[in-house]
Amino acid sequence: MIPASLTAARRLCRLLLVTVALACASTAFAAEPTDADIDRLLKASRAESLLAGMVPQMEAVQQQEFDKHFAGQTMTEEQKAEVARIEAKTQEIVRKALSWEQMRPVYLDVYKKTYTREDVRAITKFYESAAGQRMLDKNPALMQNILSAVQLKMVPMLEELQGEIRNIPVTPPPPVSPPQKRRRTR
Repeated sequence: MIPASLTAARRLCRLLLVTVALACASTAFAAEPTDADIDRLLKASRAESLLAGMVPQMEAVQQQEFDKHFAGQTMTEEQKAEVARIEAKTQEIVRKALSWEQMRPVYLDVYKKTYTREDVRAITKFYESAAGQRMLDKNPALMQNILSAVQLKMVPMLEELQGEIRNIPVTPPPPVSPPQKRRRTR
């Protein structure tokens, strides 16, 4: 006869094993969201319009980079035209790369890799709610307020850093003597 404590321990072990197996199985077999599930979420979260809003920002950054790169350079009309052509071509490339037609498959793939079907449906339900819509409406202001707050925190740190940089002793490099002429030996 098996002692009662050993039988209870075996039952507990079996229960624990079944629980672990079920937990692993439910995680491993979580349903992948369908394209339709994700499309509904993307629509509710205004993903397409947010992506479209990024394009002018990217173009502005590009313009700043072009301006910075060519600042102070004197160029002929032909060179200016070539730079303008390259800028236009770069904008065209960015617009095509960030078009909804190009990005939708990326979104679908990333969402499928990241979320379960249950997650996507719950997130969609939130975004379709009044609170979710208010969140989307207020996100630009939220981001602007966060950026302003971060900048306020950074100013004193940057000033302190500049002070430390000014305190670094700068030793001029040693003078370079001109190369000596070699004497020919015979």
